[in-house]
Amino acid sequence: MLICEKIAEIRDFVRKRKGQGKTVGFVPTMGYLHRGHTALVERARGECGAVVASIFVNPLQFGPKEDFAEYPRDFDRDRRMLEEYGVDALFYPSVGEMYPCGFCTHVEVPGLAGCLCGRSRPGHFRGVATVVTKLFNIVQPDRAYFGQKDAQQVLVIKKMVEDLNMPVEIVAVPTVREEDGLAMSSRNVYLSPDQRAEAPVLYRSLQEAARVAAGGERDARRLVEMVRDRLSRVNGASIDYVEIRSLPDLKETERLDSPALLALAVRFGKTRLIDNIVLEV
Repeated sequence: MLICEKIAEIRDFVRKRKGQGKTVGFVPTMGYLHRGHTALVERARGECGAVVASIFVNPLQFGPKEDFAEYPRDFDRDRRMLEEYGVDALFYPSVGEMYPCGFCTHVEVPGLAGCLCGRSRPGHFRGVATVVTKLFNIVQPDRAYFGQKDAQQVLVIKKMVEDLNMPVEIVAVPTVREEDGLAMSSRNVYLSPDQRAEAPVLYRSLQEAARVAAGGERDARRLVEMVRDRLSRVNGASIDYVEIRSLPDLKETERLDSPALLALAVRFGKTRLIDNIVLEV
């Protein structure tokens, strides 16, 4: 596996592979990889002739009181995992390489980015859209792979790609979960043993709401209150939001007339976890 720390190096690699007639799949990450990330790599490996991954903890998507400095990092472990799963090249830039002195351009998708996590984390999706735009321009992939756990992020990126006519297909890969249902996340390592034992309630509450919706409940407020009630009884859990939004535009909805996203964010101490499920009707 080739490791590229400079933009020119990864561009040269991609140019050569495309010159050989290969499609390029891209898996952008912030590192501290888990089975969710390797599922993205496996999907890319099965669909593309060459696979590029990136590891870059993007400072633009962290707020001033968030965990940028403490975000878990283990490059050697990540490198070994990516190599084992068949990544051809890893782009591992510094902050200075991505944001040189004088950098001042940002990308925003205000409609989709202003609700859910965007309301709780002002500026987060501006940082995501900016770094993903830069990565797409640098790598020039044919397909890029993202996890459905970050459903709002996927929708923001899809809209950005559509609006800016970027020649890349966005592929959403189903959420990978632990055996007890907890969505895999790099931030799970922050959980204490007691918090980790309680955390699977997030997915169980989503599943319960989905079963009720499948049984005919169409009142979005009732489904939200059901989830909130279940979560409010969990020791140490603090609800950030529980909402049902239309797809793909994330508009507020009171009645389920078409598939919708039920999404939540909950804090266990300082650890903020998100999850979601699509309610089929």
